[in-house]
Amino acid sequence: MRMTGTNSLRCLLALGMISGLVACGSFANCFNSGFAPVACGGGYRESDASSLPQPTATSAEGRWMGATATGRTVVGLVLDDGSYWLFYSARGNPHILAGLVQGTGTSHSGSFGSSNTRDFNLEGTGFRAATMRGNYVPSKSFDGTIAYITGDTESFTSTYDGNSVSAPNLTPVTGTYVGLRADNHQVTVTVESAGTLSIHLSDGCTVAGTLSPWGKGNVFHTSATFGGDTCRQRTETLTGVALYDAATQRLYIAALNNARTTSSLFLGMKR
Repeated sequence: MRMTGTNSLRCLLALGMISGLVACGSFANCFNSGFAPVACGGGYRESDASSLPQPTATSAEGRWMGATATGRTVVGLVLDDGSYWLFYSARGNPHILAGLVQGTGTSHSGSFGSSNTRDFNLEGTGFRAATMRGNYVPSKSFDGTIAYITGDTESFTSTYDGNSVSAPNLTPVTGTYVGLRADNHQVTVTVESAGTLSIHLSDGCTVAGTLSPWGKGNVFHTSATFGGDTCRQRTETLTGVALYDAATQRLYIAALNNARTTSSLFLGMKR
């Protein structure tokens, strides 16, 4: 292969650089250390960039739909900031919201782990501390086991929801939703086109809030402020996430206080 003087110099520099990297130990380790070999006698042109392999997802980020081993429906989010929000239904009834598992986790080489998991249960258990360990295949599957400090465990399996990559859009979300929670409260939520949120519980508590786009997947930032004496949270403001499932026309909302000791959860269907 014929090389020009410039290319010869580049190759000599590259070879000298590689031979001098004793700490790398191997070509693979040089890659892992952040060094890239210099191409000799050619390489990719700018016009070739579109034909190069594109990067793929390497974390558990996305929207996930599945079920627990005990018959609960699970709808989950793993967001780009590492937080996860797993809504779960009553056993055998996907229409009744029974709680939320929430925390911050780390994705690495197909394994997912979290040491600060909390389960906000609406069936009388209250909130419980836990850890979570799982496995994922990017954009395909996410399975996990939640281990509570009491010694109990709960496992789930889920598959990737293709809506994870769609841009958030308030237009299809606008409307009124009604849902029944496992604590026997009926909740009505109205979403206005500008993102204004109003919530009414059957015990008389009212909540005012907002929805604003998160970035993708019809996921939204949520802020909710309680209406005072009729609410056990008094006038507290909680923040969290909301997601809209266009296929079922269901809206999921979860908001927590900063200490993650108080929650407001909702699952409802558009009417």
